[in-house]
Amino acid sequence: MRAGRSQDLRELRELAALALPLCIGHVGTHLMSVVDTVVLGHYSDASMAGAGIGGGVLFAFMVLGMGTIMGMDTLVPQALGAGEAARARQLRSSGVRLGLLLFVPLAALIAAAALLFPLTPVEPEVASEAGAFLLGRLPGVLPFLLYVAQRSYLQARQVTRPMVVSMVIGNLINIVLDWILIMGDDGLARIGLPAIGLPAMGAMGSALATSTANLSAFLICWIAVRKLDREPSPRSDPALARSIVRLGLPIGLQLVAEVGVFALTGILAGTLGKMPAAGHQVALSLASLSFSMAIGVGAATSVRVGRAVGAGDAAAARRAGAQGITVGAILMGTSGLLFILLPRWLAGLFSSDPVVIDTAVPLIQIAAVFQLSDAIQAVSAGALRGAGDTRFSFVANLFGHYAVGLPVAWALGFAAHMGAAGLWWGLSMGLTAVAIAQSIRFARITDRPMARSG
Repeated sequence: MRAGRSQDLRELRELAALALPLCIGHVGTHLMSVVDTVVLGHYSDASMAGAGIGGGVLFAFMVLGMGTIMGMDTLVPQALGAGEAARARQLRSSGVRLGLLLFVPLAALIAAAALLFPLTPVEPEVASEAGAFLLGRLPGVLPFLLYVAQRSYLQARQVTRPMVVSMVIGNLINIVLDWILIMGDDGLARIGLPAIGLPAMGAMGSALATSTANLSAFLICWIAVRKLDREPSPRSDPALARSIVRLGLPIGLQLVAEVGVFALTGILAGTLGKMPAAGHQVALSLASLSFSMAIGVGAATSVRVGRAVGAGDAAAARRAGAQGITVGAILMGTSGLLFILLPRWLAGLFSSDPVVIDTAVPLIQIAAVFQLSDAIQAVSAGALRGAGDTRFSFVANLFGHYAVGLPVAWALGFAAHMGAAGLWWGLSMGLTAVAIAQSIRFARITDRPMARSG
């Protein structure tokens, strides 16, 4: 009994030491979107709504590339757990090359989506801002993909400081450029600087600011990797790249399914009018910020489970997954309490428009309800990723969101005339279904001996 408790405490310390900086890094990534929303909300409701809808569509594409590269999240920790450092370095090189290859088709899809936005039923002013946002984010796609590859390698090595530094610097860059590019000369005047003929760029300005921050994040992590690995980088291995894709593509499809349902919900909210779309974006920004903590815990859990699997210790893998899920639930449960107690104050951080605030408040309260489900599904997906089971999460998300969540959202939002609140209740039910399915799956696969992936 005492030995088991000692192992639990040791694992908890290892998990916390890794999860805390990863949480900071992921919160920093989402904080850029939050800052974008805050500045845009004080500039124009149409720009804020357009950036929100455009951002949902953008991320639905980008997570396909990001998820595919995240096949490294399984293979690199397992290689290190087995003592194969050279294989881990070669996986990093293969992941970087994969990011370069994925950039072209993803950029083409994002550009096409920007051009097609005027054909959607979204209000013309909002659709125009959404298309501009997508075009402004194009320069940041490649740096983001390469950053994901560096991040997967660094976190598997349990070197986390570069992610924290990159997010601090990236957010500073984003804040300054947001203010200047979104508002133009008017923004300069508000901080006492002379006009230089800079036009107000609205949603596109926020997108360009984030693209610049993405570039800085990649460069910082790339320098960190170069310092960590003094020897020359090994050549990428096509066989390892195929292994990354085999494990990563289901992750990408899972993320597309998850992000896609939120993007579809954003578009549905846009058809209800500018104010419901703006309120949806405010609530989504807050929910995404809290969710980023669960992503950080999920990433740490993936590393700990993967290392245990690489070492051939199924009991340690099960323990790491269970503790990760518990920690994630506690963190997001705390966020849920804040959403219940301070919804109007939180909404007021994003917009001074009382109609937008009134629209956002009930959505924030609904978000409080699904915080635990969101935490469990995010961390259990990370645990499954570390164990090498990436296909189940895709199936669970497909079923939970599209067979359960989206039909309920449509029925409540439109048939029952509950509007944006009905859409969000549907999202909540979908997340709960995914959380239950993935938790059961992880418990089952760690109840028997486990083999390495790849």
